[in-house]
Amino acid sequence: MGAARLDLPRESGLRFWKLCGSGSGEGFTPRPNWGVYAILGTWDDPDTARDRTANGPVWKRWRAHAEESVTIFLSPTSVRGQWSGTTPFTADEPEGPGPLAAMTRATVRPKAMLRFWAREPLISDVIGNNPDVVFKIGIGEVPLLQQVTFSIWPDADSMARFARGDTAHGRAIRAVRDEGWFREELYARFRVLGSVGTWNGVDPLARLSQIETAA
Repeated sequence: MGAARLDLPRESGLRFWKLCGSGSGEGFTPRPNWGVYAILGTWDDPDTARDRTANGPVWKRWRAHAEESVTIFLSPTSVRGQWSGTTPFTADEPEGPGPLAAMTRATVRPKAMLRFWAREPLISDVIGNNPDVVFKIGIGEVPLLQQVTFSIWPDADSMARFARGDTAHGRAIRAVRDEGWFREELYARFRVLGSVGTWNGVDPLARLSQIETAA
């Protein structure tokens, strides 16, 4: 993972990138999972993204060492906030009906770290048992302090039911606002374009087709 920092700045068409570790369990925990890593990248266009993640040296090297890998392609529909002092995504299309991905990224203030992670078990249990969520993972750049949540939902309504209201997640969001837990934060939504590879032996987007068929 560390060696990728030498190659990614020279990757053609790559506008913004981050290397992240992951949490254990559902991923939304402070305990690291030493077996799962992630690269987040923004590209000039979808074709470039597909070509470079298939043929770029960093991605080929990671796949050669991995038991399993998956790449999910997204197009941003809304973005608010900053990541490392910049806005990494450009929302160039409206959010329509159907599946969407949601990403939150935050730098937790050290003084708020214990309160932030005290909320984690309830949130992890709720999202882990949520029948609507299609895919979810917690990743991060710096353990405990810089955290990213990523999830895929069949539609905006199902995501809103989890994220807002009198739920563990909804109460945590209100505490963030009221108590100023984050030094920097970013919220983004995306249209789901497709995936390559598997997660736990299956295409993580396969459930979306099942949901659409049932509807």
